[in-house]
Amino acid sequence: MKQSAKQKFTYFLIGLLIFMIVAVSGFLIFNKLLSGQLKINDIKIDSTAALKLNILKQVSKKNGVTEWELTAKSASLLKDEDKAVLEDVVVAFFAKEKKKVELKSDTGTLNTKTHDMTFSDNVVVTYVTATLRTDKLHYDKKEHIITSNARVRLEKSGSFIEADSMKIYLNDNRIIFEGRIQGSFNEKFNIQFQ
Repeated sequence: MKQSAKQKFTYFLIGLLIFMIVAVSGFLIFNKLLSGQLKINDIKIDSTAALKLNILKQVSKKNGVTEWELTAKSASLLKDEDKAVLEDVVVAFFAKEKKKVELKSDTGTLNTKTHDMTFSDNVVVTYVTATLRTDKLHYDKKEHIITSNARVRLEKSGSFIEADSMKIYLNDNRIIFEGRIQGSFNEKFNIQFQ
């Protein structure tokens, strides 16, 4: 009887040894397969971008006061340039007394050093009940001014003004239209934005 218990224990140890050899061999084979060169197909590499982000959110403050908040669905930070190329951009600019001017555009660029921005393709700026549309627009952070040298159209209360260019002074709540200016106004139109 002692012999059979000793024999069972020996079979158990032999089985355990075989299991360990199979496990270690399997691990080594599996590890070798994984450490081999992986082949990736259909990958697009942007050689001009140092970093590509799916979502970008940036806030600019001056003396503790928020000047603007930017959100973009994607941003490519370019190599050797202080520039980020943005897509599906929304920026909230804050004028005096925290009044909000919202800008939306399909594309834009952000200078990562000066924080100046340029927007293009379906640029729409809204402020209270007024809507401004243009093809291209520029924001100067130092002066806190929005400018456009492309044709602009400002609509408010069923009235409109069109001009060859314009400047929005965010700190003064003031807009200046320049060039060929035309418009149509109704009695409900109030040009003041305060």
